[in-house]
Amino acid sequence: MAMRTRLLCVTLGLLLGTAAPAAAQGRGRGRGPKKYVVTNDRALVVTREVLVRHGYEVVRVEDGGPDVVVWYRRGNRGRGRGKGPPVKMVIRREADRVVFVDTPSPILVDIDVRLRVP
Repeated sequence: MAMRTRLLCVTLGLLLGTAAPAAAQGRGRGRGPKKYVVTNDRALVVTREVLVRHGYEVVRVEDGGPDVVVWYRRGNRGRGRGKGPPVKMVIRREADRVVFVDTPSPILVDIDVRLRVP
């Protein structure tokens, strides 16, 4: 009986020990996407520069109302295997702020750095 109790205590201890750090792995603390106080034009220029620096090609820019849709694709990177499929990124205007939607993290980090520098 003592062995079973010890096994139960160890099992519960491991479960509680691993559940506590897993609960702390939240994303963004519930604040939603980052918002920037810039114009649509500035956000579009920075987005183009960052995409080109990362090796993407801007295919098309659709300006429809408060949203600007940027279509881009991966270049062939000198390997001669053609170009990647078109991917969409949305720059949404909300009141006096700009929000980036469907943007990959590495690109969003560089956009964030560029928009914070005046």
